[in-house]
Amino acid sequence: MKINKIGILFIAAFVLLFSGCEPEVDEQELHNTASVEGVELVASQSTTGGNKITLEMVTPGVTGYWNYNLGKALTHETTVIYPIPGTSTFTYVGTLGKEFFTKTIDIQIDTLDHRLDQDWYDLVSEETAAGKTWVFDGGPEPDGGLWWFMSPPNSKGGAWTAWWNAAGTCCPPVDAAGKMKFDLDGAANFTYYADETAEGQLGSFILDVANQKLIINDSKILGDEQGRGNPAGVYEIVSLTEDELVLYQPLTAAGDSGWTWVFKPEGSEDSGDSDAAGE
Repeated sequence: MKINKIGILFIAAFVLLFSGCEPEVDEQELHNTASVEGVELVASQSTTGGNKITLEMVTPGVTGYWNYNLGKALTHETTVIYPIPGTSTFTYVGTLGKEFFTKTIDIQIDTLDHRLDQDWYDLVSEETAAGKTWVFDGGPEPDGGLWWFMSPPNSKGGAWTAWWNAAGTCCPPVDAAGKMKFDLDGAANFTYYADETAEGQLGSFILDVANQKLIINDSKILGDEQGRGNPAGVYEIVSLTEDELVLYQPLTAAGDSGWTWVFKPEGSEDSGDSDAAGE
């Protein structure tokens, strides 16, 4: 009997020892600090119907960012000079604490009373709704010029260095005689034409002036073939003037080089800059 009592006491002590070692878990659940309906978005224009717009999310406890169609602002409040007249929808993407949400606000823009950054006019012209069409600055047959060529990888500063002058010497892209149009007629429209008579393929674009990038959505630029283009549609801007657009892809799909594109406005004479820049 004495032995049985000792055994029972030993087992009890063993259980107490290991149950005391179990960690205490402080389970904290995320809770929403507001409802989607309670999130308040405010938009104001510096002038009635003007294109300088301030977007605000004013509900406490909510975090997120603004998507203003031509870019994103990682803040509750941002001011943009918007280039497109008409009714535009702006989106706030955020979290209530426990769940993510999106909410939109519409703004009517009647007049472009604040000038855009000059890059916009260089890309689409002063007649922003009519737009501007760009073509290769050379070709469409091999002509010795630099307008579609292999360049050093991951080096925007070396974009004008031709490792292989593909289009100029032997191998232009199949759409060398094509064109592409940028306009702001109700939206940031991008239209790709494989050649002079081809039907246009409509997409959209984002001109990131601050970071000097051009982003093409749901379409492709001229010379996007053989793994030369960027599937994400993002290109670095080497030069953007009224007469010249030079784009650079830091790393091709092959992973061994960059690639450079040189364009001019449709109807303009060869600039000759491509030859000089490559010398």
